[in-house]
Amino acid sequence: MKNSETIKSGLQPLIEIKGVKKKFGENEVLKGFDLQLFPKENVVILGKSGSGKTVLIKCLVGLVEPDEGAVHVLGQSIPDLNQHELDKIRKEVGFLFQGSALYDSMTLRENLQFPLRRHPERIKGENEEQAIRQILQSVGLEHAINLMPAELSGGMKRRAALARTLILRPQIILYDEPTTGLDPITANEIIGLMLKVQEQYDTASLIITHDMDFARVISNRIVILQDGINYTEGTYLELSKSQDPKVKAFFKDVQSRNQYG
Repeated sequence: MKNSETIKSGLQPLIEIKGVKKKFGENEVLKGFDLQLFPKENVVILGKSGSGKTVLIKCLVGLVEPDEGAVHVLGQSIPDLNQHELDKIRKEVGFLFQGSALYDSMTLRENLQFPLRRHPERIKGENEEQAIRQILQSVGLEHAINLMPAELSGGMKRRAALARTLILRPQIILYDEPTTGLDPITANEIIGLMLKVQEQYDTASLIITHDMDFARVISNRIVILQDGINYTEGTYLELSKSQDPKVKAFFKDVQSRNQYG
């Protein structure tokens, strides 16, 4: 895993969030959140249920407008973009849903064809079939090209969803709990695949997860979203040594397994 400071050295952030606030009625979810994501970096966001992780992701892609603060993606201020400009930015940001969100009535090939037919310029004149097979090969699913989603296992569906995200060659991938619901062996396969994808396609990733073992392996940097702000951030090793009770709570299960397992 690359050192985060090496990644950030001399680079402009792909995502920059400053002082973002958002509330719904009397519920103040984000209270001045700050974050940067740099090229080829994996940043994990940790937070309890209801802490605002999903709201933050929606602010990033323009589905929710912050009440205050700045949200910049690839140098563009997301709240200031019109729909055409927003759609253009969204082509550069892939999103991997927790439930994979494949089209049930389409084969795997057709699931990948669908975004390509809308944005053929993303493969820059490459042969469509070759582009689809190349992406499927990179996630180990070329043999399943003609299968329907119902014929895929849970792990294969996650791989297929990742392939559909990659087909548009995004610079940034947003992962929402990518290992939730998977058995440990399949989860480890997905982790290995994400690292391979990052290396092969030079992507940067923002990852929401509750899985601390996953966070340890995948992250260059971990951000703890607590009380609506970037409470603290650092490498897994740095945060695991923290004596702050709010930080230690995230490592409690890991420490218990190490002690008793």
